[in-house]
Amino acid sequence: MLKTILVALDASEITERVIQTLQDLALPKESKVVLCHVFAPPDTDHELPADRPHPKSAEVSYLQIEKQLQSYQKQLTSNSELELVTGDPAEEIIRLGNIYQADLIVIGSRGLTGMKRIVQGSVSSQVVEEAHCSVLVVKPN
Repeated sequence: MLKTILVALDASEITERVIQTLQDLALPKESKVVLCHVFAPPDTDHELPADRPHPKSAEVSYLQIEKQLQSYQKQLTSNSELELVTGDPAEEIIRLGNIYQADLIVIGSRGLTGMKRIVQGSVSSQVVEEAHCSVLVVKPN
């Protein structure tokens, strides 16, 4: 039985499809779903002067993502939690999977191929390779 499912969401077009796939799984009510989003770490090479106001774009983005995850959370029939973390996406997804002792990780694939895949890397491939549990990769249409 799938007791704990970690669902990794980003701000891409595949997110809606990931949520739909999760709903199609018809999970038992006693299952727990953890919806997570990983923010990229701040650029350490770009230091902001202390005497100037700092942009609030990161704060606004955080609030927007949190509201979006809360709207997905309301659609679920299972118990759920939200996790918003900062770091390397694949590493953080694997770490959260370990913390929650997930039975399944659900993640979207952006469908990158060729040079884009080599340069940008594939978070879903790394999670499949390194996760301790099964991983369901949702592909774009």
